[in-house]
Amino acid sequence: MQGLHYRQVAAETNRLAGLQLRNQAERFESGAEAVERLAAENAVLIFSVTSCCMCHVVKRLLCSLGVNPVVIELDEEDEGLSRDILKVLASMVGGGGGEKVSPSAALPAVFVGGKLLGGLDRLMAAHISGDLVPSLKEAGALWL
Repeated sequence: MQGLHYRQVAAETNRLAGLQLRNQAERFESGAEAVERLAAENAVLIFSVTSCCMCHVVKRLLCSLGVNPVVIELDEEDEGLSRDILKVLASMVGGGGGEKVSPSAALPAVFVGGKLLGGLDRLMAAHISGDLVPSLKEAGALWL
């Protein structure tokens, strides 16, 4: 029963995050500003797609650590808005080396403490090296 309550609270949090994303996108001229603002306002933010197995693993790992991440499922958002967000995430993941990243390769995108951590590979590397939990505590996502 407790798990059901937790899922209901998480679902409501994520529904509100989706509304927040749409409001941010309407107020700002670019998707980049909306992504930056959402990342800054949430301790842990995940941009995801419901059918992606790597996105599922990221969400499960963080929840198993006791984190309640804000998850924005882009396939449940407006198509134009999702496309803009994917372009922003692809440019952020691509880095400064000039290499191009396809938008689908930008997911999942995990932000911790307002900064882009990366996808599943970076999250797992941080977890295995022991750097993930301290960064989650620093961001305010974990208290213990």
